[in-house]
Amino acid sequence: MIKILVAEDEEPIANLVRINLTKAGYQVDLAYDGQEAADKLAETHYDLGLFDIMLPYIDGYELLEYAHGMEIPVIFLTAKGETLDKVKGLRMGADDYITKPFQIIELLARVESVLRRYHKNMQKITILDMEIDILSRKVIKGGSSVDLTCKEFDLLLLFVQNPNIALYRETIYERVWGSSYMGESRTIDLHVQRLKKKLELETHIETVYKVGYRFVMDK
Repeated sequence: MIKILVAEDEEPIANLVRINLTKAGYQVDLAYDGQEAADKLAETHYDLGLFDIMLPYIDGYELLEYAHGMEIPVIFLTAKGETLDKVKGLRMGADDYITKPFQIIELLARVESVLRRYHKNMQKITILDMEIDILSRKVIKGGSSVDLTCKEFDLLLLFVQNPNIALYRETIYERVWGSSYMGESRTIDLHVQRLKKKLELETHIETVYKVGYRFVMDK
């Protein structure tokens, strides 16, 4: 399982990030100051670091240098939105930069992107009674293989990696079809209906009025 270290001194934000990354299938450790984060980096191998810049004791810039010595990619997660702060972080080797406040779906997408660049993304996801093999693009449900089209598989992956989050039609279309949404709502609806029927997910994929769809785990 992919391990992520979140170094964030604001506990509500840290806990929100941990909850959503855990739901997406990642193993997450929290550190509330830079010294605690450095200690965890020394004790455990992580696949990704999410670091606030303004941390007590040791700041995010120092943690970045420490993490890079271990070949761990880093995303800065911070309220500092000034251009010079971003430039400094990126020039020091940060792999991405997210300014608070942010949308959870944006955070998950950036995490996936950085892990993909480092060839460390999850190969398999087990959720409900399904096993999703990302590399072979195969889905096993209840011990039996289910044939999905390319778009159906991408749609399923988007849903399971963003559980309990209302996904806008625009977001779904851009992430699955790879182009700007032009109002082709019927295309999305048809694929969602086929996916729900093939995998018996009628109670888990909800329609969100005037928004899009939500994949719900606890049903």
